[in-house]
Amino acid sequence: MLRVISYNLRKNTARGELVDLATENELDVLCLQECDTTSLPAEIGALHLADSTKRNRLGLAVYYRRDRFTAIETRAFALKKSLHDRVLSPAHERLIGTRLVDAESNREVVVASFHAAPLTALNSLRRNQIRAAHAELRTMGEDLPMLMVGDYNYPYFKDHLTTHVTKSGYDLSLSDTTTYTRYKFFKGHFDFVTSVGLDIDNVSTLPSGASDHMPILVTAEYPEQVRMRSIA
Repeated sequence: MLRVISYNLRKNTARGELVDLATENELDVLCLQECDTTSLPAEIGALHLADSTKRNRLGLAVYYRRDRFTAIETRAFALKKSLHDRVLSPAHERLIGTRLVDAESNREVVVASFHAAPLTALNSLRRNQIRAAHAELRTMGEDLPMLMVGDYNYPYFKDHLTTHVTKSGYDLSLSDTTTYTRYKFFKGHFDFVTSVGLDIDNVSTLPSGASDHMPILVTAEYPEQVRMRSIA
């Protein structure tokens, strides 16, 4: 079982909640968006910083449990820019992925934090970014299980997105309740999971904190673990 939280910190304002989130939920991996990458601690509870994006102060990071995983490599990727990125507040890197060796299962897995273009961009651009993100992560291990979590900024027309993702061979999973409730006209599911080579058991929305996003907790298993349990 893998336990992963994704959390958009809203310009780092929810940073004080991270130790409790990591400890209370017995996390294996923590993926952050809109964190201050210049002041990230090396450790959050039992989790160790794999790496963070470098080219903009508010960026992405991945933490993992060193008593279970060994990090092989971490890469940050630039994706196609929106007008918002070009004119207002450039976000050079919208994806960071870490390749991990799982000592419990003797498997490798790629876990990634993703932040799509804001709502000022078109859904077609976000779909392009998701497709490109999946392709970039494949360069870290073509046949490895992959879990990409984050702020997809895609509250409307999700059926179209699901079809798009499914055609590319991935699964899209939403949490049990909405993840963004700050503004009247933009409530909905913003924080998603896309995956391949894993069985997603559950995606839960955790209680609201200082951010305008709620954290989501993902529990997933390798397919052979599910098969072994069903045989037993």
